Amino acid sequence: MQLHLKYRFLILVLMILCFADKAHAENGYDLWLRYTKIENPGNYKTYRELHKNIIFEATSPRLKAAKAELKKGLLGMLDLQPEENGKISKQTLIIGTNQSSKWIAQLSFVNEINQLDDEGFIIRSAKIGGNPVTVLAAKNDIGILYGVFHYLKLMQTNQPLEHLDIKEEPKLQYRVLNHWDNLDGTIERGYAGFTLWDWERLPMYKDQRLTDYARANASVGINGAVLNNVNANAKSLRTEWLVKASGLADAFRPYGIRVYLTARFSAPKEIGGLPTADPADPRVRQWWKDKVKEIYSIIPDFGGFLVKANSEGQPGPQDYGRTHADGANMMAEALEPYGGVVFWRAFVYQNERHIDRVMNGYQEFKPLDGQFARNVFVQPKNGPIDFQPREPFHPLFGAMPKTALAMEVQITQENLGHSMHLVYLGSLFEETLQSDTYENGKGSTVSKVLQNYKKSHGISGIADVPNIGTDMNWTGHLFGQANWHAFGRLAWNPDLTAKELSEEWIRMTFSNKEEIIRPVQKIMLMSQEAAVNYMMPLGLNHIMNYDTHNGPEPWHDDPTWKASDYHKVSKDGIGIDRSSQGTNAVSQYHSPLREEFNSLKTCPENLLLWFHRVSWDYKMRSGKTLWDEMVSHYYQGVQSVEEMEKIWASLDGKIDQERFEHTRTLLKMQENEARWWRDACILFFGKYSGKPIPKSFEKPKHSLEYYQKIPFPYDWDSTLYFKK
Repeated sequence: MQLHLKYRFLILVLMILCFADKAHAENGYDLWLRYTKIENPGNYKTYRELHKNIIFEATSPRLKAAKAELKKGLLGMLDLQPEENGKISKQTLIIGTNQSSKWIAQLSFVNEINQLDDEGFIIRSAKIGGNPVTVLAAKNDIGILYGVFHYLKLMQTNQPLEHLDIKEEPKLQYRVLNHWDNLDGTIERGYAGFTLWDWERLPMYKDQRLTDYARANASVGINGAVLNNVNANAKSLRTEWLVKASGLADAFRPYGIRVYLTARFSAPKEIGGLPTADPADPRVRQWWKDKVKEIYSIIPDFGGFLVKANSEGQPGPQDYGRTHADGANMMAEALEPYGGVVFWRAFVYQNERHIDRVMNGYQEFKPLDGQFARNVFVQPKNGPIDFQPREPFHPLFGAMPKTALAMEVQITQENLGHSMHLVYLGSLFEETLQSDTYENGKGSTVSKVLQNYKKSHGISGIADVPNIGTDMNWTGHLFGQANWHAFGRLAWNPDLTAKELSEEWIRMTFSNKEEIIRPVQKIMLMSQEAAVNYMMPLGLNHIMNYDTHNGPEPWHDDPTWKASDYHKVSKDGIGIDRSSQGTNAVSQYHSPLREEFNSLKTCPENLLLWFHRVSWDYKMRSGKTLWDEMVSHYYQGVQSVEEMEKIWASLDGKIDQERFEHTRTLLKMQENEARWWRDACILFFGKYSGKPIPKSFEKPKHSLEYYQKIPFPYDWDSTLYFKK
């Protein structure tokens, strides 16, 4: 691995040189920040007139970063380098804070500016001395940076710049990426290359890619990055590794991004020389205080710790008979004097056959509500299992009013086809955020629950596991960029819709032409449901391959894990009874949702087999039997991918060839894998149902035994199924 680390950046340079004779943006590197020439002639002319004069005094590193971004955008979109004479003239753009600009200090709405959130900004059309001007103002420098990115986005998406009156403030304060990057350069559940963090050459050498990573995050409002894997290595807290991390903090600081570290709970024993990591032991508590003091001496704006404890073999406070609150509060106590926070993951479960895993997180954390320090986030995943294609929202949302929760979602598509499948996750994020918890009656959505913690606890947040790596286009699949973009924008405002965000991303990434926007948007908005259908429809879950988490394996059976625990298939039916007559997982939700999930008649059919065990002959609302309905969903999933391919093919010649071919090839791969999922699952479940595949559908080309023998990861050379 060390040999690879020495040469992977050389390989990256060679890749860049290979693309030097092509349009740089079209390899996907520039993400949604392409800043290509404005296509609309009328807008191009108008925008140029509005930007001939700029007053922007950039004195701090953050303001300098904002000004550099503005210049980059104007040069790329308008081929314009504005005048900067410091004087007001017709159509002047004035940018600054009350402290950095004398003009901002004189505005009639300066009090409104000073009352903004620390990260907020105002963009407003106004007049100074009779001259029409556009003002971009904020209370702090970081607000100016966010405002500049927003202003450039208006131009990228062909929005009018006259008569502006925009006021933006983030609705969640902590908007953090949880990188699962290992210290050896690999990434757990990463499908876009290796880590961006060049540990061998840090802290002195900072690749341009680090700045571009920070720019991309700031452009959508992300303000934090956890640098290392939740399955942590204690040595990341050693002094020499903290110094390396300080290099990343330095690179990210101008863009408002604070660095965090995953802290291994047993670090006092592993690297501290103590005989215990018991949070009740004064020596352990002092070790953490000393370690945190050292961290802040090296990284003054350090964000805090992310912790995975007592889950999947990770050490934690329960090893010593203590609670999650005891462990989290010990770290919070050390961080509190410096303004740091703890993200304590609620992804915990007992890997035992007789326990319903979906209930573990609630059962462990609900009794602790109110026992966590005020600088602690309890961080559940969006659903109670583990980043499945579809889950109900985690019942802890709406169940812990005395504890700040930060939702954890996933971009990296661990269980959604990795970087090979086009699955737009804006739809999945919206589905969860707009789910009603009924905590305080109707309208208490997950989004509102998360936002309300700012009022009740002074902190609010959301986190995401990204798929960002050394691949030229950052995310492996070009459309993986849309999921990064969607997370950032929803972290800033959780009430935005997947539809509006998809259009925004398309306009910035491809074109403002309707003939491109509408087809691409249709693909994106149908993609999540397509994946659910060809993988795990009607509430099925956790039937993917045990090792790779890609491809079907509903037959997996070994002493530690059985797929049958998640689908309970038999000749009588399929599904898990989590009703009041079964495991009673429905009791973890508020009424009337509890009653809705509990009844076969009212349970949403897209979660039916999650909450109920259902006979094969059960009549669905469509009039079909459960078996026929399930088969129909599997085939519909494949048909949807085929439709996505046809829509994309219609864009040939309208999108640059490199990105077109990249997506076309991966869509073909997705179709093949969708068929693999469909045929394997139908044959396996059909073995138990004893029912035939309806005559209207094509039959699988191979036997169940064939699919069961496909190796993982599958061998493309020997698997003839994929050579069709």
